[in-house]
Amino acid sequence: MPTILRWKGHKFLFYSKEIGEPPHIHVLKDHKQLKVWLSDIRLAKNVGFAAHEVNDILAVIAEYQEKFLEAWNDHFGH
Repeated sequence: MPTILRWKGHKFLFYSKEIGEPPHIHVLKDHKQLKVWLSDIRLAKNVGFAAHEVNDILAVIAEYQEKFLEAWNDHFGH
């Protein structure tokens, strides 16, 4: 479960056993979680985040999209 970025208490990470899924990032804070597809920065799953929090997180993902995709490819061997 490599953590790629920490931002304002949020952890941006991959789960190592999610082989076969398109590139995506999980965002955890407290007991809340997002899953976001990296190709088009589209929300896949939201558990507990308010809409304004999601918008802020999506903006961070857009800023670091290239870094996240590079880390995904390095981790999963693509």
